[in-house]
Amino acid sequence: MKLKINLKSYTAWALCLVGAFVWTSCQPDEVGEGNGLTDTNVDASFTVTEVEGLTNTFKFTSAKDVITSYWNVDGVDYYGNLELEVALPDAGVYPVTHTAVGRGGATNVLVQDVTVATSDPVAGNLIQGGKFASQDDYSKWTILNISDSGAAWTFNDGSATINASGWAQQGIYQAIEIEANKDYKIDMKVWGQGSTDTWFEVYLSKTPPVQGQEYTADGRRMGMSTWDGCATAPFEGKLSLVGCVGSGNIVSFDTAGTVYLVVRCGGADVGPTGISMTNVEVRGAN
Repeated sequence: MKLKINLKSYTAWALCLVGAFVWTSCQPDEVGEGNGLTDTNVDASFTVTEVEGLTNTFKFTSAKDVITSYWNVDGVDYYGNLELEVALPDAGVYPVTHTAVGRGGATNVLVQDVTVATSDPVAGNLIQGGKFASQDDYSKWTILNISDSGAAWTFNDGSATINASGWAQQGIYQAIEIEANKDYKIDMKVWGQGSTDTWFEVYLSKTPPVQGQEYTADGRRMGMSTWDGCATAPFEGKLSLVGCVGSGNIVSFDTAGTVYLVVRCGGADVGPTGISMTNVEVRGAN
């Protein structure tokens, strides 16, 4: 009689036995001591380098042995990138928060400031006071009264907030100067707790706003609408990412001159904390 051994089955059985031994031997003697695989000192440091050929664009690179990284640059979140490129067109000091994730899900956080000495002459922000950081910022904006009551923009420390109910609405606007046949990009950070029967709309047009009149000139460029499926639940992020309506946030005009950035919001109930915005931008896109 010939002896026949199934080598694959034997090998698999042997590996399972060895694996069980190793797994058992690696377990802590007492509950709460961990599994020996968690990185208890994750390196959250990162390097900052300027991207060659791109004005005011920076690359942030995580240290080695980091599984994934979460970044917050000037209040904007970026997820899951060991390397991140971000354009910072305006002069200023920008806090960069890096959350490094190591083995076993352990995390560590490091905050580092990035200083931009000079604004990008092409992509610099045309909006003044878009961060709503001071009384001087507030003064750059004009309230557009549309409904008699029931809606109101308020200026806070670092944001502007609209509260509205009963289908009332109110706007806020600023005039800026643009060049002919040049693309401009509109964006802003928005957040709220979720709304009911609500619109949040952004316009950029040569038509000046008129007090007491609803603004619809040239159609909405970008925005949110609960009827179209956004702003119904809690949200936070750039409007270009969390919004769901509009013709697009890249706009150009045939002639140079004054245009008006108008944001209007209203509805049955915009939410318990209203809808807030900051980092309002209109920048050259080419």
